[in-house]
Amino acid sequence: MLHNRCVIVILALLLSLSFQTSAQTQSTTMRVGITQVPPFVMTNEEGEWEGISIDLWRTIAEELEQEYEFVELSFDQLLQSVESGNVDVAVGALTMTADRESRFDFAHPFYQTGLSIGVPHNPGGGLWQSLRALFSWQFASLIASLGLLLLVVGVLLWLVERRRNPEQFGGTPIEGIGSSFWWAAVTMTTVGYGDKAPTSLPGRLIALVWMFAGLIMVASFTAAITSSLTVSNLQRQIEGPQDLPGNIVATIANTASERHLREERIRRETYPDLTSAMQAVLNGEVDAVVYDRALMQYRNQQFGNQRLDILPAVFEQQLYAFALPSDSPYRAAIAQQVLQATESPEWQAVLQRYLGR
Repeated sequence: MLHNRCVIVILALLLSLSFQTSAQTQSTTMRVGITQVPPFVMTNEEGEWEGISIDLWRTIAEELEQEYEFVELSFDQLLQSVESGNVDVAVGALTMTADRESRFDFAHPFYQTGLSIGVPHNPGGGLWQSLRALFSWQFASLIASLGLLLLVVGVLLWLVERRRNPEQFGGTPIEGIGSSFWWAAVTMTTVGYGDKAPTSLPGRLIALVWMFAGLIMVASFTAAITSSLTVSNLQRQIEGPQDLPGNIVATIANTASERHLREERIRRETYPDLTSAMQAVLNGEVDAVVYDRALMQYRNQQFGNQRLDILPAVFEQQLYAFALPSDSPYRAAIAQQVLQATESPEWQAVLQRYLGR
């Protein structure tokens, strides 16, 4: 009988301690570690925290009726604080990896992303791009140079033919030079109407040299035009990850994107932040930028009409999730709330608010 009473007392004590622990867990103010990663964690004009991860966490905390306080940390401090248990949960854009899973726990992922490519905006090819190339400064310079050369040849021919062949190259200087300019043009293009021809020996020598030079001029001119139109119509040579080799790509040092480019042996330029890397593409310093798709979508909206084109291809898939210390008592409840929140229609509204359509 005494033994049974002892067992009952022990069970009652254990049950009481369990209730006390549960109550303490519910009443404890959680320390929520954050680090600025727009658009997942950032501050608005009033200095208040907002973003995709912040909005999701507030929804979860409200459902759990859980009090919390934000603790701003650097990225490295955030990971260390989760591992040591100095924060109860890390809210941001933390990628789930095997290495991190061995150091602490993750809730269910709330966002799937990956690397994407940003290239200069291309309004469209075809006729419009061809017309733009024809009216470019380079093309105008080429035409002007050719016209000057025709004028020089025409003047030389006029000087030697004006007295010996006045019927075709005579008249006023303007009329004579105009006739010789016309002759130089039709001779260079091998059209050769035959309405004008030099008769003097010096004139025919000039004509002979100009005929052979004209063949070279026409070939060079045709190649220049073809090259200009081809470059304009194929301005975007990068349509996916397979097109990156041979181009110079911007990214940020010590990131998954930089590691991917290094492993693929793609020429790269590293920049201190995403804005600088994207601006380098706009300035023509590099051919493209490779980085996390969601972060690049958000930054791209801030460029207004000068924004980049972000290609639809997504590679090096990544999953974002909240991180918690190992064996955290909050893990199951938070994971369940993450699933409920991300399956709701409101979640799509949150994503469109920060990332656009």
